[in-house]
Amino acid sequence: MVTTALVAGAAVLTLTRPLIPLEFAGRAPTAQALRGIVYTAHRGGALEAPENSMSGLLAALRTRDAQVIDFDTRMLRDGTLVVLHDATLDRTTDRRGAVRALDRRQWREVRLRPDRSLRGRWAPEHPPSVGEVLDRLGGKTVLMLEAKDPRSLPRLAELIRARRLTRSVFVNSNSPAVALRAHRMGLMAQLWRSAGQMRNDEPQRWRSFVDLLDVDYRARDEDLHRAVRSGIPRVWAHTVNTPRDRDRALRLGCNGIITDAPRLLTSTPVR
Repeated sequence: MVTTALVAGAAVLTLTRPLIPLEFAGRAPTAQALRGIVYTAHRGGALEAPENSMSGLLAALRTRDAQVIDFDTRMLRDGTLVVLHDATLDRTTDRRGAVRALDRRQWREVRLRPDRSLRGRWAPEHPPSVGEVLDRLGGKTVLMLEAKDPRSLPRLAELIRARRLTRSVFVNSNSPAVALRAHRMGLMAQLWRSAGQMRNDEPQRWRSFVDLLDVDYRARDEDLHRAVRSGIPRVWAHTVNTPRDRDRALRLGCNGIITDAPRLLTSTPVR
């Protein structure tokens, strides 16, 4: 629910909870149905649950603190698509080495190591495949996946189309060329840009094929303004983990927030 009030001539926006995804009204959600300030649980909410884990993704779905759930994708040497952010296993799992060096059988032996700073009790678990996440969460909420390996795009498209999720899954990349390929495949294309890239970007050039422009909240005011005025319908800021940074992004015109702390931000009013 979103409530707007006018105080001394200035709009003050107070968010009590995000809008409830449409599946709870009996229909599968689509990106078109997203309204108001949209919150995305980045890597499932990596400050509140083990990042890119099935338990974390399901927790984000269950709590409804975010309308969109984000995860990262990598490709194994046999073409299997799996959920992990880094190119190596070192930081978040009990193994070491390149993700790309594994096959499907070896992947099943990997276990995620929950960060000790997380609140609550989280057990080590097998990191999921992309297919498993689409099967568990697809049709229940809007999803956002980052294609870390551009070569995986045809396989990602196949998995998304097979489940009839083309209107409820954003496919994210840092490359305008990859975003254009995703668009031509009939997918919803998301393009993320760093603060450094945004200094020279001309985002209006991408409005014909980018459904969601994902901008670095640390960018200069003028660069964020240029993104908001680009004609791209959705301009969401990443990765925003404090109310103060969220409020600035919204004040400058962003209409979505990508965060590792969805519970914190959705429970803190916007000022």
